[in-house]
Amino acid sequence: MEAKSFWVRLTTLVFIIRGWRQIEGCLEQERIALFQLKSFFDHPTKLKDWVDMKGTNCCQWERVECNITSERLKSLYLGGNKIAGFVDNKVSLLSAFDNLEFLHLYDNYFNDSILLMLDLSSNLLNNNDLTYLKGLSSLKSLNIGGNQLEGSIDIRVLNNVTKLKKLYLMDNKIEKLLSPHDGERSLNLTNLEVLYLVLNNLTRLKMLDLSDNKIESLQSPHDGERPLNLTNLEELNLDSNSFTNRLLAQLSGFSNLKSLKIGSNQLKGSINIKELLDSLSNLEELDISQNEVNKIEELVLDSSSLNNNILQSIGVLASLKILSLNGCGLSGTLPTKGWCDLRKFEVLDLSENALEGTLPSCLANLSSLHYLDISDNQFAGKGASTALANLTLLRFISLSRNLFEVPSIFISFANHSHLKVLLGSQNKLVKEPTIQTWVPKFQLKAFRLSNCTAKELHIEIPKFLYYQNDLSIIDLSYNNFGGKIPFWLLENNTRMEAFLMKGNSFMGRFNLQSHPNPDMSVVDISDNKIQGPIPANICSIFPQLFGLNLSGNFLQGNIPPCLGSLNTRNLLLDLSHNQLSGGIPEMLAQSDSLRFLRLSNNHLSGKITPTIFHSSSLYLLYLDGNNFDGNIPSIDISTIPSYPLQDLDLSNNNLSGELPRWIWNVSDLKALAVSNNQLKGLIPMELCYLDSLIILDLSKKNFSGPIPSCFDAQSIEHLHLSKNRLSGTLTNAFFNSSSLVTLDLSENQLTGEIPYGIGTLSALSVLLLKANYFIGEIPIEMCQLYSLSIIDLSQNKLFGSIPSCLSHLTLQPNYEKSSMRVGGTMLGGIMDRPNYFGMTEFEWSTLRGSMSLDVYPFIENQMEEKVDYTTKRASYTYKGNILELMSGIDLSCNRLTGEIPTEIGNLSEIRSLNLSHNNLTGHIPSMFSKLKQIESLDLSHNNLIGRIPIQLTELYTLAVFNVSYNNLSGSIPSLKAQFGTFDESSYMKNPFLCGPLLHKNCIDLDSPPTVAPNTSNNEEESGLMDKYVFWVTFFVSYVIVLLVIVLILYINPYWRRAWFSFVEHCIKTCQYFIEDNLLRFPIFKRSG
Repeated sequence: MEAKSFWVRLTTLVFIIRGWRQIEGCLEQERIALFQLKSFFDHPTKLKDWVDMKGTNCCQWERVECNITSERLKSLYLGGNKIAGFVDNKVSLLSAFDNLEFLHLYDNYFNDSILLMLDLSSNLLNNNDLTYLKGLSSLKSLNIGGNQLEGSIDIRVLNNVTKLKKLYLMDNKIEKLLSPHDGERSLNLTNLEVLYLVLNNLTRLKMLDLSDNKIESLQSPHDGERPLNLTNLEELNLDSNSFTNRLLAQLSGFSNLKSLKIGSNQLKGSINIKELLDSLSNLEELDISQNEVNKIEELVLDSSSLNNNILQSIGVLASLKILSLNGCGLSGTLPTKGWCDLRKFEVLDLSENALEGTLPSCLANLSSLHYLDISDNQFAGKGASTALANLTLLRFISLSRNLFEVPSIFISFANHSHLKVLLGSQNKLVKEPTIQTWVPKFQLKAFRLSNCTAKELHIEIPKFLYYQNDLSIIDLSYNNFGGKIPFWLLENNTRMEAFLMKGNSFMGRFNLQSHPNPDMSVVDISDNKIQGPIPANICSIFPQLFGLNLSGNFLQGNIPPCLGSLNTRNLLLDLSHNQLSGGIPEMLAQSDSLRFLRLSNNHLSGKITPTIFHSSSLYLLYLDGNNFDGNIPSIDISTIPSYPLQDLDLSNNNLSGELPRWIWNVSDLKALAVSNNQLKGLIPMELCYLDSLIILDLSKKNFSGPIPSCFDAQSIEHLHLSKNRLSGTLTNAFFNSSSLVTLDLSENQLTGEIPYGIGTLSALSVLLLKANYFIGEIPIEMCQLYSLSIIDLSQNKLFGSIPSCLSHLTLQPNYEKSSMRVGGTMLGGIMDRPNYFGMTEFEWSTLRGSMSLDVYPFIENQMEEKVDYTTKRASYTYKGNILELMSGIDLSCNRLTGEIPTEIGNLSEIRSLNLSHNNLTGHIPSMFSKLKQIESLDLSHNNLIGRIPIQLTELYTLAVFNVSYNNLSGSIPSLKAQFGTFDESSYMKNPFLCGPLLHKNCIDLDSPPTVAPNTSNNEEESGLMDKYVFWVTFFVSYVIVLLVIVLILYINPYWRRAWFSFVEHCIKTCQYFIEDNLLRFPIFKRSG
């Protein structure tokens, strides 16, 4: 029986197709379509009323039911007709049966050869309608896209359609493709080749399980291979399919994916897991087992966002040799499964994470490991580690920046005969047990143990170092080791290249070995207690020395001239903070290799040799804090091509004369400090041509005249011109500089108003204008300087009120205001020899092995920014981290009036506030209790009234409090917390204050009213009358009394005669008194 058109008609009508485009079909069209179906039935004689007669009402036919209202075909009952056969998909009567709701096909002869392709897209199918697909076992292509499928889809019906190869689910609202009634059984379409999700992308889908199929791609070739965008998908199981390496690129749109399983597929060769994890930033679980990628030997995922599950997942990569997870955000303790089973591990880098706890014992399974970096974590451990003890093939190990107890943990490596590099800096330093002695089997090339924390003082250096004789780098800096400086390390290790002992408590004399060491490049024994002279043979012992730091000791004598003859390319020499005397050796000044010279804070004297300024190699020169005198030498730098000088510090000497003009021609000059000398003259206009200048300090000298109006260099950051005799205004200066951080013009003779243009200095953090002659009001434009944290406008003639907008300042810590000129040069000569330190080129460069051995020879803290600021009744010099944190406002010793703005209480980060010696009125704002960081609060010498707010006792950081010389009243705050540390001087000259500290009983004292002045500006009575008010009142009263007397005498003649008679009587009385008493003395008698 021929059934090609029939089955398309019937299987299409199984579903509700109300969502199709409505076509105005008549009952005649439905009748014709029904009559065409009759020929496919095995027993068409049963349908006698199905006749081909125009006008016949098909709604009255057997097995047909129509809608009562619309008279359109609603239900069709075709069961029990033995329908069977092959179906051609190209024929359809959908246009005729577009209102069909029910189609019954029970008890027919349907078999596996019937339906091959079914397209039901763009209808109104819902989840329940999928149950009708159970019997379509021969179906190979199914399109149910564009319907109303949503939420969790029951896929049991699809599990019976085992021949399905193509499934189209686009444009629905599916969230889950698992059966909620079947134990979450996965989709089991073993022949499925294409799953078409494009266009719809199932944007709400959170879980998708397509395991145990034959899917090759998640993209459709009909949609231009457009990538999927399942942004809400969290779990994806693609196990046991036919995916290839192309799958990894198709997953780029799965941004919220947390679990990915792609095991048992056809992934082959090398895959870029780092790129995959970078695109799947939220991935927590990855399973790529049972593929042909288990031959991966190198996996570098540095700086990816991962969690500890990655260490469990990689257990399937049995061939993995290199794993680097530097800076991946790993935290917690190390898992014991997965990674510990990789016996072929040779390189493991877990540095710069937040891992903690002790090292797991399973680490000992990694018997092939030769490179281990677990630095920059929070691992802890006491004594030897069994896990580390078994890794006897280790050549490189870094334990730096953890919580291990060193050097006791080093006994773990006693049998590591291959060990070349051992790094243990920034751990817990403990004293070695005296009974614990061990002889190592290794000979280290590099050992670093610096900056460790210790509870005990003067711990001795690790004893195993006595057995080392092949060291190239030894770093024991900043550990407070005591005893004599270990020069025996230089005797035992004749190929030493870097000897770093900075910041300990070593003492004794500077004695060197007798034999030369041509390999020595850097010696740093600064900040110890070394005494005596610098050995005269130092240049012959270390002929290739290019870095020597002896600063911060007690060295005496002269500077060895031979230092200028060292045959190195870049000589870095720091002899500062000692007791050296004499001058700068001419041989040193003539050195062609001298790059950095710091001789600060010694007892050097005499004139500065001009040769030092002719150097064609010197970049940084610091001669401050000595006794050099005379003029700064005048030289001609035009003969020196590319004059290199960048930093010049001659401050704190006895230099005189004027600044030489050649300085203003040094185009690369970045820092110039000549403060606290006897220099004088005008600030030259040529200063404006130094476009690279960052720091300029001309303070504490005798410079006079105006500030150059051209001073608007864009590069300058720190400008110090304080304690000179500068005059004029600030109208045109500075205000085109967007980089200025510090402006110090204090203690000069500057006049005029503070310019409104100050608001253009967007980077300004420190403003010091104290002790000048500025007038006018504080410009509100200052409130626009949001980086401002230190303001000193004290000792001027400013008037007006305090701008309330100052509360907008954040006063946050600012690194820029403590910035300094810092240089650095890496130790050359050992940076290109990875094999020498037992490392491969990959470990040396890619895994930062060379970085761990970098040696920066001591060029630090040069030209450190310093700021003088008065607080806590004293002047302090702030620098470094303290300057970063410091914040304060000093408006004292001006003529400011009005009330203190309550908004000032919002400056929660302020540490010092001084409003003393003004004419401020009103009350102390209770909002000052919000100044939680305040250390000094001075409101003295004003006209404040009222009580001291009791809330101020909540200021637990307050060290200085002064409200003396005001008109305050009432009881002083309770003597608790910080207020228990203040004495009577904090409250003196407030007659109506009382309390035990002031020896006044508050009950016996009648306090005056403390109500603030009202809006009509009527004066409130207070305990003391203002002097100005007193004298005005007295004068007016005196005039009034005189006028009243004159008026009375004018009106009453009797009183007028009596008054004149009284006056005449007084005059005669005085006359008689003089004649009777004074004229009798000889002095008044005439000589005869």
